[in-house]
Amino acid sequence: MRDYEEVTAFLGEWGPFQRLIFFLLSASIIPNGFNGISFVFLAGTPEHRCRIPDAANLSSAWRNHSIPLLLRDGREVPDSCRRYRLAAVANFSALGLEPGRDVDLGQLEQESCLDGWEFSQDVFLSTIVTEVGGSPSPGSGGVGTVVVLAPSQWNLVCKDDWKTPLSMSLFFVGVLVGSFISGQLSDRFGRKNVLFVTMGMQTGFSLLQVFSKNFEMFTVLFVLVGMGQISNYVAAFVLGTEILGKSVRIIFATLGVCIFFAFGFMLLPLLAYFIRDWRMLLLVLTLPGVLCAALWWFIPESPRWLISQGRFEEAEVIIRKAAKMNGIVAPSPIFDPSELQDLSSKKQQSHHILDLLRTRNIRIVTIMSIILWMTISVGYFGLSLDTPNLNGDIYVNCFLSAVVEVPAYVLAWLLLQYVPRRYSLATALFLGGSVLLFVQLVPPDLYYLATVLVMVGKFGITAAFSMVYVYTAELYPTVVRNMGVGVSSTASRLGSILSPYFVYLGAYDRFLPYILMGSLTILTAILTLFLPESFGTPLPDTIDQMLRVRGLKHRQTPGLTRMLNDGEESPTILKSTAF
Repeated sequence: MRDYEEVTAFLGEWGPFQRLIFFLLSASIIPNGFNGISFVFLAGTPEHRCRIPDAANLSSAWRNHSIPLLLRDGREVPDSCRRYRLAAVANFSALGLEPGRDVDLGQLEQESCLDGWEFSQDVFLSTIVTEVGGSPSPGSGGVGTVVVLAPSQWNLVCKDDWKTPLSMSLFFVGVLVGSFISGQLSDRFGRKNVLFVTMGMQTGFSLLQVFSKNFEMFTVLFVLVGMGQISNYVAAFVLGTEILGKSVRIIFATLGVCIFFAFGFMLLPLLAYFIRDWRMLLLVLTLPGVLCAALWWFIPESPRWLISQGRFEEAEVIIRKAAKMNGIVAPSPIFDPSELQDLSSKKQQSHHILDLLRTRNIRIVTIMSIILWMTISVGYFGLSLDTPNLNGDIYVNCFLSAVVEVPAYVLAWLLLQYVPRRYSLATALFLGGSVLLFVQLVPPDLYYLATVLVMVGKFGITAAFSMVYVYTAELYPTVVRNMGVGVSSTASRLGSILSPYFVYLGAYDRFLPYILMGSLTILTAILTLFLPESFGTPLPDTIDQMLRVRGLKHRQTPGLTRMLNDGEESPTILKSTAF
């Protein structure tokens, strides 16, 4: 009996049809590159300080000294959340006393920003942090500021600054939920249908976010955007791997999807540079998703999925169109239901998630994989979201953070072809973690060097993220491979949920996020060295055939010994992120 690959081999590997599918599905990933990371600009926190109302009738000297000064990074800056008690300051001003000369400012009582804040517009015209219910009015704090009136503002600063990372974390909760349901939906309703419905979900809810009336509405819609984003990403990934041939599938899974994602990431700071208002920026970011709707008429359903549903005629129509586009005469008939091997009809022994803990070996592999995926996810998203905290221009920093992903993906692909997995992954993690620890040692006047070190760290962690999919899939046996990778992927979603709070720690100590992420990454790199090496070895089919964790006594099963001694063909070794 022939399988699908044999039946459709006459189409070739890289004809016009395959090229069209490759580039259209890769292009559909572009909006995913900026939808989540756009939060860097949508929720950017500009410099701010307490508003001093004009009605306070202060002298110019007291107005300039009404905000306490704090020592930050070796220089004095105005406090963002406190001011001197306005009633006392107004009294001193009325008496003609001078601050610093007649009144010791260090002894004055302080209060919170009871009249709202003044926000700098040097970087952002508006973000959800500075959002107001009505129109902003000019402030008294000089050029480049806008006053936000307390009754109508979202106020995501000071005592409410925790809401900003919460919104990003809830986006990743949506990603977590979407990753659970996307596979089941595409298995039931088809890859193409789920791809475009969830693409519409991502675009539609992003558009509704533009009209958010409050923080709660924005955040709920952001969760739904996260659900749609991961679902259409997975659907496009699966659709491409099922339509494309073996050799092209490797390039699509490693370079095609990842580089187009990075391309979308690179577009984000370019658009944000010219569009400084968060509502208008979000509106523009939804346009590529709207344009992707036209792809419906060019991207077919997966013939593999149609065959699994018994819809042979529809699958044959798609293959005949592909053959015509490639200039090939298709045999007649293409699919013979009595001959085609239907893998879904095979009865296999059922396995459940507890099998990932059955033996000591697989239990250790599972725990180590969870730690590995979670740490890499924290590092990747933490560094991506941390660009506003770097010295220098936020738009340039974000662009550089996107650009370094392209060589990282290319390097990861090359390493997967020629270098053992364990050393490749550990080296990438050591590189990423060590440079992050060096950031705190850079003198303040060499802040460009600190930015370079952070980008090198992002390079290493991105390369590790690309390789960990393959490595994890190779460690688990066939009977629980999907569950093993699924549990590990879930751990990465939990890591992404935590990542905004790593960035949030930078408000207390600028180097603390790098110290934590760097330390965790190096410890995980050391842990990786204890995992078994899967490069050049057959994929295990059963739990007993799994490679042993270093330090555990190896016991080769009779079944595996017999297979190797008889010279039977080894199972294919994974070299892509397709799993």
